Amino acid sequence: MIFLESSTSRAVLTAHGAELLSFQLKGLELEYIWQGNDEFWGRHAPVLFPIVGRLKNNAYKYKGKKYEMSQHGFARDKEFEVEKKTENSVTFLLKSDAETQKMYPFDFELRLTYRLEKNVLDVTYDVLNLSEEMYFSIGGHPGFNVPLVEGTWFEDYYLSFMPSKSRTQLPLVGPFIDLEHATLAQTNTDIMIGRELFSEDAIILRTSGQNSFQILSDLTDHGVRLSYEEAPFVGFWSLSEKDAPFVCIEPWWGIADSADSTGNLEEKYGINYLKQSETFTANYQIEIN
Repeated sequence: MIFLESSTSRAVLTAHGAELLSFQLKGLELEYIWQGNDEFWGRHAPVLFPIVGRLKNNAYKYKGKKYEMSQHGFARDKEFEVEKKTENSVTFLLKSDAETQKMYPFDFELRLTYRLEKNVLDVTYDVLNLSEEMYFSIGGHPGFNVPLVEGTWFEDYYLSFMPSKSRTQLPLVGPFIDLEHATLAQTNTDIMIGRELFSEDAIILRTSGQNSFQILSDLTDHGVRLSYEEAPFVGFWSLSEKDAPFVCIEPWWGIADSADSTGNLEEKYGINYLKQSETFTANYQIEIN
């Protein structure tokens, strides 16, 4: 376990998957991060790399060769090295190896840096390409406890969107993106959280520029905000068929295969590309109150 502390909050992480396990304000016995339960969803806040979402037939082709990879990639199940640690920050490192090469034929270094300042946790991804070229996706999948405080219910909470404007929603056909039937989501107003909200699985939006999303309730002053700049997609997910007490807000630099995907990695919708020795950097922030 890795412990980070600021003047007002504390976070707990693990080198397994470089995953955030806990985020709390000091002086409050209030946990903001979903604590995992296999009855619903056994993870907390996994990193999604080198793909986000699902591939058609759980496979892709690169330069004519077929590779198999399960949903969201392998990084969340790998043991990371702790490269650097201070009182309020930690950097985890994952390097490509013979095992990753079987699924993903690129040499890389993936760094996740968590930095805690007051009640804000900054999460930064750095992807270094050590191959001639590299195609990849990356994203976050933090789950938040909903309801957050005792005496409230799942349906007492709502999603708030900043800036307050409509955004393009990408519907799903099974686990795949339906680009032809994109619609306009009414994210210019708050949206109440309920089981029916997730009846079609995740809500996926295209985004650009500065975005901020909050989980709030009129029955408590406590809530959580996730913010970022220039992530092309965000997903909101919980379970509709079970009373799962969490909601995920997921910033993505990449997305699941489209329903009409060719399976060629180079043609994958939303894929990122790096030349040799180039580094991709992205980050987001989680703020609790």
